[in-house]
Amino acid sequence: MGRSGVCHGVSPEEWNGTAVIRYAIAIVDDDPAIREGLTLSLAGKYEVNTFSSGEDALEGLKSHPPDLMLLDIGLPKKNGLDVLREARDLCPDLLAVMVTACDEIGTAVLAMRLGAYDYMVKPLHLESVELTIAKALETIRLRKEVRLLQEKHLTQNVPFFIGDSEVIREVTEFIGLVARSATTPVLILGETGTGKELIARVIHFRSANFSGQLVTVNCAAIPRELIESELFGYEKGAFSGARISGKRGLIQEAAGGTLFLDEVGDLSPEAQAKLLRFLEDGEFYRVGGTEKLHVQTRVVSATNKDIDDLIRRGLFRDDLYYRLGVVRMRVPSLNERREDILPLAKHFLVEFSRDFGRKFSRISREAAAALKAHHWGGNVRELKNLIERGVLIGKGEELTLQDLGLEAPGKELKSGEKDHQAGFPAIPPEGMDFPSAQESFERAYFEQALIMAGGNESQAAKLLNMNHHTFRYRHKRLRNR
Repeated sequence: MGRSGVCHGVSPEEWNGTAVIRYAIAIVDDDPAIREGLTLSLAGKYEVNTFSSGEDALEGLKSHPPDLMLLDIGLPKKNGLDVLREARDLCPDLLAVMVTACDEIGTAVLAMRLGAYDYMVKPLHLESVELTIAKALETIRLRKEVRLLQEKHLTQNVPFFIGDSEVIREVTEFIGLVARSATTPVLILGETGTGKELIARVIHFRSANFSGQLVTVNCAAIPRELIESELFGYEKGAFSGARISGKRGLIQEAAGGTLFLDEVGDLSPEAQAKLLRFLEDGEFYRVGGTEKLHVQTRVVSATNKDIDDLIRRGLFRDDLYYRLGVVRMRVPSLNERREDILPLAKHFLVEFSRDFGRKFSRISREAAAALKAHHWGGNVRELKNLIERGVLIGKGEELTLQDLGLEAPGKELKSGEKDHQAGFPAIPPEGMDFPSAQESFERAYFEQALIMAGGNESQAAKLLNMNHHTFRYRHKRLRNR
């Protein structure tokens, strides 16, 4: 495997189908005896390159980056500390082990503060050298493993970031900044279907608490009387129906990781008060408990509601709003990033063609124009669902207007035709009485809301400004008729 442009010098070699990793080590020392002795000792296990000066080492770093550098502090001209600073600027992930004389221990300590991994004191003993190198390379291996796992998880979130609009570039850059912290609370604001949960996942997997769990809580889907016990857990006998053994809360499950509170605007006043206390000091009590518990986790929350309006109406605490939104991020709607519509549509076209074993490879000009003109009330989720439908029922290699169920932009509807773009009947068929027409409209109204919400009943109810239970009851009644 060839080297990439980043500073990772590991080069796997295939032998009998098994990857054998050879790490690259750079030895930087002006003493030829040390360079020769270390080379003879290490060359059988590692890829070794030697340099007699810091200038040569920095030049070699640009074209042949190592995994580990053994760096002498007492180099002529450019000393080891200066080389360390410049080397870490070139390759931030580079591990450096400083080599020092006995009277340079203070300088070695300074090097550690500058980012050196470890230091060794001359005269060097090969057993000690090999042990230090083995520890350093194990650290490198674990870092690479974590990076690969992060990349694996992040590939699941690619769709949201497809496109080259200015707003999406700004959001992507902002996410990178937010991920630098593992504890700062983040509040994500945006319409339904814009990808708020995907952004929360990216923040988690790019942050230092990646190894912990990402626990997602849909606050709108949990009954208000149960949300407190779900978040904080409860002791045995805390309430009627409680488990005999009690239960750990979702906050405890997210210890060392990320707690994502979706639709946080739906939290009850009681849960809001207890969540505020937890955000302030990381402490809480289980429902019915007397023991104070402490958990460290990052809280990422999201809502499609107008929080300022909720605060004015007394439905949301302003102090909780400020604690949840230490960092606030507004996600643009798909209507605000129209130049990204076709790249996203093509991505979903390829994805679903592969999943369904279809041969779609392009989108017709008319379909592309309709996609760009469509009002995306359900945002990226609606677009994804529409392309999925088209690939599933369409024929051939080109996705058409008919496959998508859209009308050409600006086309006027004739009597009796359906407005497929909205998904509702324009005029009921001839001979249909008013109650039947009303029922037909209501059924289409509910189904379209579900499509826009990606099949999520709670989200669909929000789109229609309805209570979730009312939506579920009426939709079930319509389906059974």
